[in-house]
Amino acid sequence: MDLSSIDAKDVDTLTRNIAADHGASTAPAVLAAAAGLAQRLPQNLIDELRDFRLREPSAALVVRGLRVDDAEIGPTPLDWRSAPDPACAAALTAHEVYLVLVASLLGDIFGWSTLQNGKLLHNVVPMPSEVKEQSGHGTVKLEWHTEDGFHPHRCDYLLLLGIRNHDAVPTTLASIDEVVLSSRHREVLSQKRFLIRPDNEHLNRARALVEGTGRVHTIQQMQDSPEPSAVLFGHPETPYLRIDPAFMTARPGDPEAAAALATLISELDTQLTGVPLGAGDLLIVDNYKAVHGRSEFTARFDGTDRWLKKVVVTRDLRRSRSYRAAAHERVLL
Repeated sequence: MDLSSIDAKDVDTLTRNIAADHGASTAPAVLAAAAGLAQRLPQNLIDELRDFRLREPSAALVVRGLRVDDAEIGPTPLDWRSAPDPACAAALTAHEVYLVLVASLLGDIFGWSTLQNGKLLHNVVPMPSEVKEQSGHGTVKLEWHTEDGFHPHRCDYLLLLGIRNHDAVPTTLASIDEVVLSSRHREVLSQKRFLIRPDNEHLNRARALVEGTGRVHTIQQMQDSPEPSAVLFGHPETPYLRIDPAFMTARPGDPEAAAALATLISELDTQLTGVPLGAGDLLIVDNYKAVHGRSEFTARFDGTDRWLKKVVVTRDLRRSRSYRAAAHERVLL
């Protein structure tokens, strides 16, 4: 959907006012009030998000039209840790507030202690030290996957907001709804005959967090002893999926499961499409219905590279209580 010019102006005014009042997009007061503040977004956007959440008409939704001034946001950072130029902070915070408000209409934002130091809102930028990594900071082809598919409390939705993308680098998407499988393959893929392990970004940080303590992080446990899981689940005729081919296998000695997984991977490859997110474009991915990745690109590291803002959303924060320090905390430890 596209925001009208009037709606885009109203959103810009709303988010800049909230940013000016609170100073940070994920300040506790903003998060607490976000669902209420989001009711001031354009009604057609609210209705579209409600329909997307409740009826599941598609695996992804793109909302275009947010005003993003390339000169106002400053250079693309070389590291997710980099603080913005103070002169650019107000505009960037306003754009982040937009992301937070939209997310609040879908559920609750949360984060991981093993990603970006537990930040709830991430910068997705190429980093010179990580160009070959299978992560949002690499420049090699990011293989498609379910976001954090290894974890039982992975997100329901992934939101990516385009801040800069001069080279039109596409985010790649494929939907389980478009895949054709035999009844036997569906049956096999719906059984707990598969092992999925954490990606390197989670795993490396998990090891660092417990270094010298004698403890074994739960993510390390998921690496060492992954619990068998199904790839397809939910309704048998319109299933959800959980898949990450780069970090996933069938259980050893199960050629039937391996063949079914290979067939699904091939089918999803066939359905893969590219969505270049321009400045102000918001992509909402249903993490139960779609896989996503990114095409390979060449980074210049000159301040003009691709830059996205990212949040992940759960429809039920309570489910992850055993992984969080307190009921109100949003970071999974």
